[in-house]
Amino acid sequence: MTIVHLLEENAKKYANDVALVEINPDQAETRKLTWHEYELVQPTNKRHYRREITWAVFNEKANRLANMLVQNGIGKGKKVAILLMNCIDWLPIYFGILKTGALAVPLNFRYSSDEIDYCLDLAQADVLIFGNEFVGRVEAVADKISKKCTLIYLGGSCPDFADDYNDLISECSGAFPECTLTEEDGAAIYFSSGTTGFPKAILHKHQSLIHSCRVEQNHHSQTKDDCFLCIPPLYHTGAKMHWFGSLLTGSKAVILKGTQSRNILQAASEEKCTIVWLLVPWAQDILNALDSGEIKLEEFDLTSWRLMHIGAQPVPQSLIKRWLEYFPNQQYDTNYGLSESIGPGAVHLGVENVHKVGAIGVAGYGWEIKIVDTEGREVNQGEVGELILKGPGVMTCYYRDEEATKNTLKNGWLYTGDMAMQDSEGFVYLVDRKKDVIITGGENLYPVQIENFLASNKKIKDVAVIGLPDARLGEIAAAIIEVKNGMELTEDEVNEFCLELPRYKRPRKIIFASVPRNPTGKIEKPRLRKMYGGEGLVDSQNKS
Repeated sequence: MTIVHLLEENAKKYANDVALVEINPDQAETRKLTWHEYELVQPTNKRHYRREITWAVFNEKANRLANMLVQNGIGKGKKVAILLMNCIDWLPIYFGILKTGALAVPLNFRYSSDEIDYCLDLAQADVLIFGNEFVGRVEAVADKISKKCTLIYLGGSCPDFADDYNDLISECSGAFPECTLTEEDGAAIYFSSGTTGFPKAILHKHQSLIHSCRVEQNHHSQTKDDCFLCIPPLYHTGAKMHWFGSLLTGSKAVILKGTQSRNILQAASEEKCTIVWLLVPWAQDILNALDSGEIKLEEFDLTSWRLMHIGAQPVPQSLIKRWLEYFPNQQYDTNYGLSESIGPGAVHLGVENVHKVGAIGVAGYGWEIKIVDTEGREVNQGEVGELILKGPGVMTCYYRDEEATKNTLKNGWLYTGDMAMQDSEGFVYLVDRKKDVIITGGENLYPVQIENFLASNKKIKDVAVIGLPDARLGEIAAAIIEVKNGMELTEDEVNEFCLELPRYKRPRKIIFASVPRNPTGKIEKPRLRKMYGGEGLVDSQNKS
């Protein structure tokens, strides 16, 4: 069984049920659709643009692409890259690629032209399917990459350096092309987020994808009646693998473009969403909007919303406490994983363990975990070590990088690079990235612990703690603090607030600035270290 076969089953059992809805709040006008797109457009209000497809149409669109690719020599062993913003076509394209036996290669929508070229080269992509937003970036390297792969454009007014997607698939069959797939076949190449260096290519088998479906459904108890609101970028394992629970149950999902607080609550209200996955900044924005009165809960019908869960980063306890004050009837869960472990679910808190907020949880469905020292020996409970994972969702390898694979996969275990500890009840607490640990005067500081403490300050919107060079101590902890709109915060106030911390954990440098995060919500600490770690160190007395 592979996820390709799950889609085929849904198309038969739930042919006329809605599979995907796309909502674009920034596009109020309905565009004219060509005959082969099939979307049912519902301009039911002037606030946003909405379209939907059924499971039968989803499957047929995937099959049309698959047949077009097969006709052009794309099958097992080939790779097809996807460079699209979230849209209703994204998942049918992904599945169309998988149905040929080729590997799907999703690309980060933030990539520059050079990064697009780099990743296509590393993955040895044969085809690139890209959207309107990327015409300029692709055109800048088109002469170079078109020698390696075919360029296919999805959108209006096809550029002359690419082939038109809709023209190519318009006459193709909507039947499943003949292709024998097993869980041992290669399925996808994902790229690491690059928060600790340049992206690496992560190879996964179909086994990883189908296991992710089972993990998600097991953890969050999806049924056919659920509706999942998908906001994060689909190129990332996190968003897609959470959606896999909808695939397994044949339930509806809503793809929302944008992250504005009002739009999130509006979509959840109008579509009767039951499950919403938020990143920490989005949850903070919603709470801040509610605190300020910018948004009022009585404007929305959120009675269907049963579960809010967060992943991709440590979650401050104070955030969930505030959330449950506004939404006392919702369940809460947090998920931990990496692209190397096919995204979320390797560790999860569990909705029944809300009293343990702050922990990332226990081993997820079908997963094993350990916390080990530098020699690979398990540490004692309460001691800090590196978190390692084992299970059906572990990557095959870093594609074309034997050395990195050897350093990360050892005796079947995936070494995550995340430092963690386990309490007496077996719950794991994420301490920090191994590379982010600050050694000051011989003491190990774990930035996440300091960040969680500072995040409980009601004036702080976001915070990141990094190590900066120091001649005497080796490194010192610096806190980059983003203050909430309309509020003022001084360095003296921060220092007074930090008196509750042990002296060695108190930040020695306070910098008031925005906190950069990538599309999956992770703090871009290499960028911060580059900004503030050299001669250009910002004077903490300047509170701009």
